[in-house]
Amino acid sequence: MDRSKLLKTMQNQTLDRLKMLYPMVNEDDTPLPKSWSSKDKYNYIGLSQNNLRVHYKGYGKTHKDAASVRTTHPIPAACGLYYFEVKIVSKGRDGYMGIGLSAHGVNVNRLPGWDKNSYGYHGDDGHSFCSSGTGQPYGPTFTTGDIIGCGVNLVDNTAFYTKNGHHLGTAFSDLPPNLYPTVGLQTPGEVVDANFGQTPFLFDITDMINELRVRTRLRIINYSTTALSQGQWQEVLNKMVSAYLVHHGYCETARVFANTSGQVFNEDFNAIKNRQRILKLILSGDMGKAIELTNELYPGLLQKNCDLMFALKCRQFVEMVNGTDSENSIKKKSSVIKSTKVIVQPNIPFNAISSNNTIFNGSNSSLNNGQIIDDIDMEDYSSVTTINSSVHSNFYDVDSSKHLSIPPKFIDLESNCKGNNFPKNSKDLEEIGINVNLMEIDSSSSSPHNKIKVTDMSGLACSKKQFCGGNRHTIEKMLEFGKQLHADSMHLMRKNGKNKTNKKMLRDAFSLLAYANPWTSPVGWQLDPRQRETVCARLNSAILESCCLPRRPPLEVTISHAKELVHLMSTVGLGSCGFASVNNIIDY
Repeated sequence: MDRSKLLKTMQNQTLDRLKMLYPMVNEDDTPLPKSWSSKDKYNYIGLSQNNLRVHYKGYGKTHKDAASVRTTHPIPAACGLYYFEVKIVSKGRDGYMGIGLSAHGVNVNRLPGWDKNSYGYHGDDGHSFCSSGTGQPYGPTFTTGDIIGCGVNLVDNTAFYTKNGHHLGTAFSDLPPNLYPTVGLQTPGEVVDANFGQTPFLFDITDMINELRVRTRLRIINYSTTALSQGQWQEVLNKMVSAYLVHHGYCETARVFANTSGQVFNEDFNAIKNRQRILKLILSGDMGKAIELTNELYPGLLQKNCDLMFALKCRQFVEMVNGTDSENSIKKKSSVIKSTKVIVQPNIPFNAISSNNTIFNGSNSSLNNGQIIDDIDMEDYSSVTTINSSVHSNFYDVDSSKHLSIPPKFIDLESNCKGNNFPKNSKDLEEIGINVNLMEIDSSSSSPHNKIKVTDMSGLACSKKQFCGGNRHTIEKMLEFGKQLHADSMHLMRKNGKNKTNKKMLRDAFSLLAYANPWTSPVGWQLDPRQRETVCARLNSAILESCCLPRRPPLEVTISHAKELVHLMSTVGLGSCGFASVNNIIDY
């Protein structure tokens, strides 16, 4: 393995380890401290080894020669329990070393603990220093070869230390928020290495984390709700569950649940079934029929929701490339999707539909290699995975176009967008590297320069993935549809102004044509059947809203509010947010 690959592997392992330690931290908002700062330090401090090693380079004659360094970022409250370790590589001349915490702006020409909002454990005498030049007896001295750990309990606002894996007890209490890990040195030859979680710690903090997690969970569960009696709360919860089941179309389950919980069930079965029919078509990739049926059952709905209509058509274009949309498919006994390998987008959870659909003892459903079985209840996967503690991301947040190598002939949506660059027919498609006259796709290769080999496979079950279902005529129809879709995007832009989401959807969809084998391309994740879920949820909400019903069921809204409250706890420095995972509470 070359050096670059080794470094990348090590970085990924570090990120995974830190994510396991601090799962509630959003590093986009509050980065974790991972190294010493090259700016927030005294000039007698030298840094090396990716700013993880600290050495003293001053005179060391008096305490005025002391020097400290802080990390690049403070400890986020969402850590709940934060911990780092420092190995004493060399105690130097006198071992006047301090390990601890300090606030931003504290004098770095001092050892940690000597000034206000500064806390330290010193190696020469084993004393703890809390915002004072006078220390208190705390633990043993430490010297070359020792590993000293410092932990911050952000729930109780206390700090503790470890020596060579042994807990030394609480050192400080009533800590202020936003403290930085800090080390200080004072005499020549002193060298220390830091471990902020890049490698396993000598001290196992798992038990302490679990204890705080259980404590926080029990505090939430046992919280007194005096506003309503137990029976009234149960009635409210039953109504929320019923509304959730109806929202997602679990007709029979909703009826049974209402009967067993003593509720009156007066929902319109026909309305629920109508939504089921439409969303089943979307989940099976038959976008053309789904749009047609929506217009038939809910006239004017899509005309009033232009962005939704555009999203449906973008998905229809993708399904045409996939060979699954009725507008672009020859009648076949077997769907092409049966032979489509699943392309997994990074960071998207893979939950089997059958497991999700058993929530509240609902009717079972299944996928057969991506094909929706007829007896499935409609399902908004993003909502179900929310209830089942999985994270469902917005599939259009990732700018995959940055990773593309698009041929010059291909579409340039950044230019005047007149549609002249869109392939007009199969001949134009051949000019950008896709040969439609040969026989079939070599699905074993991911090179964008491979030629697609297509023949008219109408009426046959294909064992390999076929571009546009393996039919030249359907390719022509797909290109014609793409030109119209491009024109629609220009019309929407002139009417409503620029829309980054719509632009991103269109570019991603059209980018599939830049590759001979789109299934294995950087944008091949769009062909994964699970990508239908986002537009499925949008249409379901729009239909409900048109019928004067909530776009989202109260249960999902409540969960979203709870998650936002946890985020607010983090911003104001309440460390218990590190263990107040809504998903974990639901699973408890």
